[in-house]
Amino acid sequence: MKHGTTALPDKRYCLITGASRGLGRALAEQFWRQGWSLVLLARGQQALSDVAGALGSRADQSLHTVVADLVRLGEAERILEATRSMVPRLDCLINNAGVQGPVGPVWANPWDEWLDTLRVDLLAPVGLCRLVAPWMIENDGGSIINLSGGGATGPRANFSAYATAKAGLVRFSETLAEELKAHSVRVNCVAPGVMGTAMLEGILALGESAAGKKECENAAQALREGAASMQRVVDLCLFLASDVARGISGKLVSAIWDDWARWPEHADDLRTSDAYTLRRISGHDRGLPWGDK
Repeated sequence: MKHGTTALPDKRYCLITGASRGLGRALAEQFWRQGWSLVLLARGQQALSDVAGALGSRADQSLHTVVADLVRLGEAERILEATRSMVPRLDCLINNAGVQGPVGPVWANPWDEWLDTLRVDLLAPVGLCRLVAPWMIENDGGSIINLSGGGATGPRANFSAYATAKAGLVRFSETLAEELKAHSVRVNCVAPGVMGTAMLEGILALGESAAGKKECENAAQALREGAASMQRVVDLCLFLASDVARGISGKLVSAIWDDWARWPEHADDLRTSDAYTLRRISGHDRGLPWGDK
């Protein structure tokens, strides 16, 4: 899908968390090229300054940075206060920031690290969503994009904190989408697939004894294949942020496996279907009629 198909006619504003490296930096670069004005958030000012310097300046766009550590409860209020002082409205929020958290069986995980993972990967995005939603309602709509991850739709051994947070974020996003139906604010989750990032390098460094053989093999493969999958994720986020996708909400969208570019043609079908959502599988669904009444 070409980026030109998601270009927007008016000046739009987007807040991207975790914007200093990896996917967050790629999102900042592509949204900037598409004409979006940006508020970029990360933990380090120098890293944010590096990104801002690489993007350069344009007369028709504004670029702002916010330094915040999402592990701290209550940061969402400060972030939104800062953002509202910088831009007149917010058309898109991308909750991209995340940490892998402790790796290994849950009983061996340091409990403080486990809780910190939930703070960054679940509570911080929820906190930002609940504050951004009324602001978007005031301005007649917007798009919230939450990054899902491994473990959201199936068990992920040795990554219990990360998987639990991401599963919770997907269900929260579905619920928020229902609550915002009447307000032209859409909420979707993106399943990015395996990307070559520093998070994967960390998995390889831990080795199979901690992360497991399959996790290490997937990480090594993604690092070998380079940036192709990351570009697909960026394209999907641009799509979901655009007016083309205004009929799509409450979905968990796979950047790699779903033919999401065609979804606007079938918006009515999507709206009335539980496809691309988290749902319980009954015995009847799997040919086990003895398990159901």
